[in-house]
Amino acid sequence: MKIDILTIFPEMFEKVFATSIIGRAVGTGLVEIEVHNLRDWSDDNYKSVDDRPFGGGAGMVMRVDVVDKALETLKKPGSKVILMDTKGEMYSQKEAENLKTEEHLIFIAPHFEGMDHRVHENLADKVYSIGGYVLSGGELPVMVVVDSIVRLIPGALGNPDSLNEESYSKEFEVEYPQYTRPAEYKGMKVPEILLSGDHKKIAEWRKGKRE
Repeated sequence: MKIDILTIFPEMFEKVFATSIIGRAVGTGLVEIEVHNLRDWSDDNYKSVDDRPFGGGAGMVMRVDVVDKALETLKKPGSKVILMDTKGEMYSQKEAENLKTEEHLIFIAPHFEGMDHRVHENLADKVYSIGGYVLSGGELPVMVVVDSIVRLIPGALGNPDSLNEESYSKEFEVEYPQYTRPAEYKGMKVPEILLSGDHKKIAEWRKGKRE
């Protein structure tokens, strides 16, 4: 899989994508991630990517023409363009499962007061929101979505069987509670059933704890 990311803050992604599961997947060649500075496609001396909104209002809006030029450079046959936007559909594990099979994903991370809506309407193939709250920009949502996709790529996890036990691996289910040593700490005890060695009863207990 190839992932391209358009942002005005590429430095935000450097450490995140060099560590943990994503870093390992990149290092082993399972995924290629390239972060691009959207300002590289600006056509003025100031490398501006935003302008005042038509009709007035506070803040600045990111320009459709700059985004379009970037996409013209990056898109290939079969590419899927994803915009992170509060007006998008709510992102879910089901969407992560759908996206993990794509060969090329291009993410757009808005900033300022948002993106010219023509990007939403005409240039993006999918528009996602990660929740009903406002962040300073789309960089963190892009990181969230990329992480959720990469970890599903076969070979990305050290123990692929763990995917079957995770929250949301089945519709409407949340993973059962997990415990480890010590069995008792400051009066807080691990449920006795987990210490019993009775695997059938443990499986039933875990099934009952899923939501």
